[in-house]
Amino acid sequence: MTYKIADFHCDVLSKMLVDDSIDFGQADSDRLDVTYARLIKAQAVLQTFAIYIPEQMELGMRPILRSIDLFYRKVLNYPRMKLVRSAGDLELSLQHGQIGALLSLEGVGGLMEDLTNLRILFYLGVRALGLTWNHANWAADGVMEPRQGGLTRKGRSLVRNCNEMGILLDVSHLTDRGFWELVDESEAPFIASHSNARSICDHPRNLTDEQIRAIIAMDGRIGITFVPWFVNKPQPAVIDDVLRHVEHVCALGGEQQLMLGSDYDGIDRHVVGLSHPGENVNLIEALQKHYNETLVASFTYQNAVRFLKTNLPR
Repeated sequence: MTYKIADFHCDVLSKMLVDDSIDFGQADSDRLDVTYARLIKAQAVLQTFAIYIPEQMELGMRPILRSIDLFYRKVLNYPRMKLVRSAGDLELSLQHGQIGALLSLEGVGGLMEDLTNLRILFYLGVRALGLTWNHANWAADGVMEPRQGGLTRKGRSLVRNCNEMGILLDVSHLTDRGFWELVDESEAPFIASHSNARSICDHPRNLTDEQIRAIIAMDGRIGITFVPWFVNKPQPAVIDDVLRHVEHVCALGGEQQLMLGSDYDGIDRHVVGLSHPGENVNLIEALQKHYNETLVASFTYQNAVRFLKTNLPR
């Protein structure tokens, strides 16, 4: 059986923002993990492209808009790439054998507290949003912020507006306090696009068992990530270490809430055997030794696709 892939996080756009000469279409790039050719080889049906602005760049809308311009000019210009703004777009891309491309904003600092900017990004196709990266901004505290605060008043307003528009919320970089405040504030289920299980690898970017259970209860999604230091503290990390996180989420009841969030192109080291989408087959082969075909397909793409069909705008 050939398994398709849906991946909820990569940082191709951030690399392009730093170096506009990078070519998404280069077949075997040593500058990108995720390329057009590798997505085709991986049987990808969905790839989320994060808008992440490196900390050394200016804060504001300009680099965000530049990232979106790069997405339209250098990613969507390939024939099998299809922008996904709605459940209908996703249905069409699946029917036509295309690769759905979802835009996500990683950290809202650049919106400068202005919800008009949020609406502009929605018009341009952004459909997922992480309130923070690792540090604090006007909406919330990131997971590495020393004070470990939660959502601000303006952050709560942002959450309500995202719910109303149909922008998916992402907790992968949010503090524990912010996570639980979002549970109370959001009327829609949310995702952790690229986080693992903290009880398997004790890193603050990973989810506690209580958080995993909460996401399962709301029928949100947990994107198992390939960041080596979120997978296993002793390095190098290997694919069997990734499986331990899969097994743990399943043991907590999350077989239908588990998906993939590689973080390709956001890391400078890789899990052995998982350095780009063309190697995802190695993970699939490992999963096949432990799970039946139905579950492997659920993990690799069906759970993610089902969530988007249910929660994206119609």
